[in-house]
Amino acid sequence: MEHPRRLVHSTEIPIRWGDMDAQGHVNNTVYFRYAEQGRIEWLASLGLLERGSGGSPVVVNASCSFLIPFVFPGTVELRTYLANPGRSSVASYYEMRLVGDDRLYAEGAAKIVWTDAVTGKSMALPEALRSLAE
Repeated sequence: MEHPRRLVHSTEIPIRWGDMDAQGHVNNTVYFRYAEQGRIEWLASLGLLERGSGGSPVVVNASCSFLIPFVFPGTVELRTYLANPGRSSVASYYEMRLVGDDRLYAEGAAKIVWTDAVTGKSMALPEALRSLAE
């Protein structure tokens, strides 16, 4: 079942020589780093990663489907989408393409839960995040 998604952030990430593995393409673990980079840039742009904000995002699950291998040199375009939020969590989705190529190279998801920095327990999503996701 397809979930309604809203584009919330797009970024470009250069592929580094060291991102590749012995097979000559970007290692599968690096795709998760690319997704993390996009997620962190997006949350920082909302001011949600500042110390003392009272809460922090935790990824409770993540997935990626590898469709076409990335190779050096190149630049990844990473698009981040959100689905409808819950009380303390929101599903995020990402798409990765090579800049200049419309084909989908990888797609994935990560469920983000907002947690109290002191107790580690889930708490209500920040309003800035909720309003963007709704």
